[in-house]
Amino acid sequence: MSKRLLAALGLGSLLVASTAPAQLIQGSPSGDNQKSSVSQAIGPVEIAITYSSPNVHAPDGTDRRGKIWGGLVPWGMSSFGFGSCGEQCPWRGGANENTVFRVSHDVEIEGKALAAGSYGLHFMPGKDEWTVIFSKNFTSWGSFSYDAKEDALRVVVKPVENAYHEWLSYDFIDRETDHATVALAWEDLAVPFRISVPGLDELYVAGIRNQLRTEPGFNWLGWQEAAQFLVQKKLHPEEALVWAQNAVSLAGIGQENFNTLSTLAQAQAFAGKTADADASMDKALAHPTATVFDLHQYGRQLLRNGDQPGALKVFELNAKRFPNQWPVNVGLARGYAAAGRTKEALKAAKAALAQAPDDMNRTSLKGIVAKLEKGDAAIN
Repeated sequence: MSKRLLAALGLGSLLVASTAPAQLIQGSPSGDNQKSSVSQAIGPVEIAITYSSPNVHAPDGTDRRGKIWGGLVPWGMSSFGFGSCGEQCPWRGGANENTVFRVSHDVEIEGKALAAGSYGLHFMPGKDEWTVIFSKNFTSWGSFSYDAKEDALRVVVKPVENAYHEWLSYDFIDRETDHATVALAWEDLAVPFRISVPGLDELYVAGIRNQLRTEPGFNWLGWQEAAQFLVQKKLHPEEALVWAQNAVSLAGIGQENFNTLSTLAQAQAFAGKTADADASMDKALAHPTATVFDLHQYGRQLLRNGDQPGALKVFELNAKRFPNQWPVNVGLARGYAAAGRTKEALKAAKAALAQAPDDMNRTSLKGIVAKLEKGDAAIN
């Protein structure tokens, strides 16, 4: 076996071990290629890559910059002159044992499905494009026993120029709500590939269902938060309705309060039960647990949704239930302005300015007063 092969593949310790007794001791890593790992979550999905990290400078100090790609790491498939892969041996994406890619849930790699599990991560490098290989065999040393029949997935990606990396590394360079991009980076090159999670919200729902069978299911708040998730994500309206009703009235657990009743109203509206939703919301607004801030925020929500008459009705109810409390007059100012009743809006805004609890609110209200004094009712 050539010195080049030994240097490139870190086989020294393996060859020595092959002539030794079955007992193997754990010494320093072959070629001083230290073991590394990186992990990232995409929602409930956990992704981890474990690898051994070679550097551009060889163990003897030789600078191999400019000689990595197409040299130390050959283009395409190659022959190691050792093992069972023959002339169809990919690169292991690191040194020593398999680089291992682990994922806790089903994902998509570059738009192609990959089931949850552990995989040997290999590459077929090219000047213009690389093939990323996920092998069902993840326990081997190197790529010497690679078998294409064990492939779970292959995807083709584009390499890109990159800032110099002395040590080979993997890093998640893009992290979004439902996807992330991981890149192999070494020397002056990076190879990114995208990992996405289809149906992410349904994974959350499955997790919520399981949680409701444990401690959260023995508290009204757990059911209320679960129902809110479905309503906000516009998923499973009938289930949202059941969960919301449980928050209100499940035996020994449910509790009537502003939060549970308003969530029930939202779930009923989502399920198309408009009359029930209106009745539940009226009950929530009149409930003793409803605070001045609860009513104010609900009025603001109605304004954002374009329901000016409904918003003003709530702001006036707030003034009746909680007279002269902050932020009742703020709501009235917004409600009257939206209705085109500028004089009444100005009066309420000036009253709110006198009650403002801090500089931030005072500054905002001064601006509102100034606009209303000019006859500009666009303050919401």
